[in-house]
Amino acid sequence: MSSKYFQVIAHYFPQPDEVQNVLGLLSGLAAASRTEEANLSYEFFRGEEDPAHIVILERYTDAAGFAAHRGYDHFKTIGLGQIIPKLASRRVESYEGSTDA
Repeated sequence: MSSKYFQVIAHYFPQPDEVQNVLGLLSGLAAASRTEEANLSYEFFRGEEDPAHIVILERYTDAAGFAAHRGYDHFKTIGLGQIIPKLASRRVESYEGSTDA
């Protein structure tokens, strides 16, 4: 039986002197996000070719689950309040997926 999910791929490019700070903050944000009811996974990776490129892979049960994620205190405090100001740029993409794919 297949099931659908909502996949988010975020590309973060921290300011050069903020890479380590952003990675540390992402550890806390990831741990808190994994406790959300609609969260299926939350992982982040630092680029080998470009160490200032961080890719975040988030998976939720549906788009509403991702919308709920953005309303949680940990997202507002850590994500919006601490991480986003340390970024030079970011790009966030979302996709609908299926376990049949």
